[in-house]
Amino acid sequence: MTMERWQPSRGVAPWRPFRELEEMERRFEDIFGRPFAPAVWRRFPVREMAWAPAVEVFEKEDKFVVKADLPGVKEKDIDVSIEGDMLTIKGEKQSESEVKEESYYCCERSYGSFYRSISLPSKVDAGKIEADYEDGVLEVTLPKKAEAKAKKVTVSAKKKKEKASK
Repeated sequence: MTMERWQPSRGVAPWRPFRELEEMERRFEDIFGRPFAPAVWRRFPVREMAWAPAVEVFEKEDKFVVKADLPGVKEKDIDVSIEGDMLTIKGEKQSESEVKEESYYCCERSYGSFYRSISLPSKVDAGKIEADYEDGVLEVTLPKKAEAKAKKVTVSAKKKKEKASK
């Protein structure tokens, strides 16, 4: 009989009870057309507990642009900073919801801090960075340094001189 070293399976996903409860609620609503234990279930703000803003980063000819979705976050609660080659967006999100139905009442408050850090290329001019916030979207503009911008070089073809015929 041969002995084999045990290797944990890579196909096993970690148990996430809140995600399973959310799936169970969705199925219950599909079948019965009403929420499953709404007064109890709504106490767990799953989407709020581990929230981090979605971020989009793209490059244009003369700048890099970072867009972060921050719905429900007030401008005064957002902090954008640069340390070395790292752009950090952090802040605090607060939300309050109240549901009054015929058979139940639910009032919920959730709050917490968030942050996202993005590594910047060394060719960013840190002194000219701008941040604008409008309709829940933060847009950070990172201009490229002058020496880092691509320069177009024109190519000219030289005509070959024909050899004199003998």
